[in-house]
Amino acid sequence: MADVTLTIGGHRHIVACRDGEEDQLLRVGVLLDSRWSSAARASGGVGGERAMLFVALMLADDLHDAQNRLPEGAPTGVTAEWLENLADRLEALAGSLEN
Repeated sequence: MADVTLTIGGHRHIVACRDGEEDQLLRVGVLLDSRWSSAARASGGVGGERAMLFVALMLADDLHDAQNRLPEGAPTGVTAEWLENLADRLEALAGSLEN
């Protein structure tokens, strides 16, 4: 196990991680810290816990947008639901070809 020190919102946090995961944890810490000032303003400066909640909400919103974004170059009018249906049909076709 390795210990990594993250600085988020001017506060240092020591976090344990598996060996080899230190760089990824540091990158995530930088991402959290980059959102801290906006989150602190949004929380009204009430405290670290509430600001961290706002950081989590901002990142969850970004993740949701990324998961629902269509691939670049997708034809106009194609929705994520349409792509999922297409994938299901292709999997069913592949299954029938295997049999």
